[in-house]
Amino acid sequence: IIDKGSAKKADVNNEEAFFHLMLERLQLPRDVHFHTNTSMDTLDYSGTALNAGSKVVFAATGNPLRSLGTQQEAPSISCDEFSDFYWVSKGILALKGPAFTDYAREKTTIKKLMEALEKTDATARDKFPLLVLCDDPEFVAAHFSNFLWVTFTRSNPSHDIYGFRETTEHKHWGCLSPLLIDARIKPHHAPAVEMPAAILQKAREIITLTQSKK
Repeated sequence: IIDKGSAKKADVNNEEAFFHLMLERLQLPRDVHFHTNTSMDTLDYSGTALNAGSKVVFAATGNPLRSLGTQQEAPSISCDEFSDFYWVSKGILALKGPAFTDYAREKTTIKKLMEALEKTDATARDKFPLLVLCDDPEFVAAHFSNFLWVTFTRSNPSHDIYGFRETTEHKHWGCLSPLLIDARIKPHHAPAVEMPAAILQKAREIITLTQSKK
């Protein structure tokens, strides 16, 4: 959520630009609000049970707090279990982690990542307030729609959001930059729907034929 007064050019139909405006203003210790154990759309399988899961609201307001990092400013990471960052868009990075096992074990995995982030430059960390842990960062970084699809269909906020030096004060969760969304495929997720190669080829032939007749 962005209030119109602090971002007059905000356009929800331009998702990438909207994210930039939000991330420039997001105060991670203050602006992240969880709604847990709530009902879900039946087609939303990000939660661990049918029609059950969580939501998160990023409520950003005020003047910009940071300039978002460019591709040239993406930091490197020193941790054997994770690849280097892939630049998705201004202020957003994706990185590959080991395949997800279960939430109990993944606490150790995430802890190692946070320890690695401690060794990165603080200014660089703040330029990239959103980090996505995924199975295929090259795909996520290829197009903003890929980022949106993977990040927000493969993460249950109450289970899959972590933060650098995260804290809970008076029941309010917050962190420093970056916020991490674990968008790896989980055991309870439905299998990916993939188009057979023969169907894809037939579609290309139809498109080519149609274009040739124009």
